[in-house]
Amino acid sequence: MKWYWKVFIGICTFLMLVIVLNIGINFCIKFQLPKIINRENDSAYFITYKNLDISLLHTTIKADGIVIVPKAALKDSINKSGIYGKISSLQIKGFKVWNLLFNDKLITNSIIVEKPQVTLYQKSNKDNIRNLVAEPFGKIVAVSDVFLNHGEFKIINVKNNKMVLSVYNFNFKINGILITDKILEKKIPIEFRNYNVSCDSINYQPNEFYHIQTEKIRAANAGLNIASLKIIPEYSRHEFVSRIPKEQNLYTISCKSINVNKMNWGFHGNDFFFNCDAIVLDKLAADIYRSREPPDDLSKQHLYNKLLRDMNFDLKIDTFKVRNSIVEYEEKKSADIGTAKLILNPFNLTATSICSGFKKTTLPNLKIKIQCGLMNSAPLNVNWKLNVMDKSDGFSINGRLTDFDAEKIIPFSKPFLNVTTKGTIDEVLFNFTGNDKGISGKFKVKYDDLKLTIYKKNDRKKKNKVLTFLAKIFVKKNTKDKLKDANISVERNQERSFYDLLWRSILEGLKKILV
Repeated sequence: MKWYWKVFIGICTFLMLVIVLNIGINFCIKFQLPKIINRENDSAYFITYKNLDISLLHTTIKADGIVIVPKAALKDSINKSGIYGKISSLQIKGFKVWNLLFNDKLITNSIIVEKPQVTLYQKSNKDNIRNLVAEPFGKIVAVSDVFLNHGEFKIINVKNNKMVLSVYNFNFKINGILITDKILEKKIPIEFRNYNVSCDSINYQPNEFYHIQTEKIRAANAGLNIASLKIIPEYSRHEFVSRIPKEQNLYTISCKSINVNKMNWGFHGNDFFFNCDAIVLDKLAADIYRSREPPDDLSKQHLYNKLLRDMNFDLKIDTFKVRNSIVEYEEKKSADIGTAKLILNPFNLTATSICSGFKKTTLPNLKIKIQCGLMNSAPLNVNWKLNVMDKSDGFSINGRLTDFDAEKIIPFSKPFLNVTTKGTIDEVLFNFTGNDKGISGKFKVKYDDLKLTIYKKNDRKKKNKVLTFLAKIFVKKNTKDKLKDANISVERNQERSFYDLLWRSILEGLKKILV
């Protein structure tokens, strides 16, 4: 036999062996893959698919029509919990043939998931998602990069069948994934190099009283952007008050955009940390409502020093800004009195060095600068300073208000103090220091042509002529173009907030100067 026939037969034989080997390996993989996924591992999930294509040449696996259900649900469809999912297609690139055949584990470079629809049925908020997801799949899959496109994710409470969380058009990219037995023991059971997350909207109900909505969200290593955040009460004010056992604020909040710059978060051992350069809230609208009709909350209201000092994680925000915003506070004493309303618009705030005291001994001062318009008109500037590590909860605060029309405060003073005012407040200055025990300092005011009208307690629409007459006699009409000052000292009511202490201090200063 001539040599070229020998070469030809050898090549043909080799090709035949390759083809047979390819067919054999393909058959083995198609046989082994479902066995790895569903039978010979301790994963809590059963996975099926309609089509499976394998290419050894390109080391790719593509599956269509994937369905994921908990194995426990196959036996008990009533008490279902865990993850249920449908995936349009899944492509695996660069898988290791040897590990798949002989080690019962899929090791691959990347996984691309198209249009997943995933629902987590959760028995309670204490369900550990790591135990439900990361640990089972970490035992059968090792992957470097994951790409998830156009997904939907939902969490449903098993007990009442109500939606807890829904995320739409969810896109997720993560690179440099590492999962080991040691990593699985950590709080975050995965390590990665880079990530990029986006979605069109989120609806979340954290508790009975509120639900949270957002529009587009973008998150990556560098930062986070949230468009149109809303925190919306589930109940009307009347319903809310009827459901709470004691006094509590009701919040209605919206914010056009939130930007978090250069954030870094994770765990040092078991200790969670969150650090960032800046958080910026633009066009925030916050309405805070409080009814005095429920029983008093007799628990101690801690100042911000202690609240930050006692946080159980490491927080560090270099700069926090609120821009182009409005803050409204409404307080209702009773149905017949009505609601007192205080408005700060426009409202701008800059705070620096916001830190928790977690495992720290010293911290820089937290400084807060506020520039706003009181009752949509007069400019009010406030500077506030405190140190988180000061166990006396010490602080200093000073401010200046100018050119205020006294009639503008009537929506607050009439329901709250049963008094209406007229005249011009030319300037108010205050400079206070305080701590958990109380506050003291200097209060100054300059005003012109001030008139007070006092109303009857039992009929708040009718003027109390006697008290109004006495006010005309004893309340000084003006300060004769001079700043009048008074020293104030007010003991803190431990059951009330910092803002109650500040308000009573200003009221104390006004009483001393006006009368």
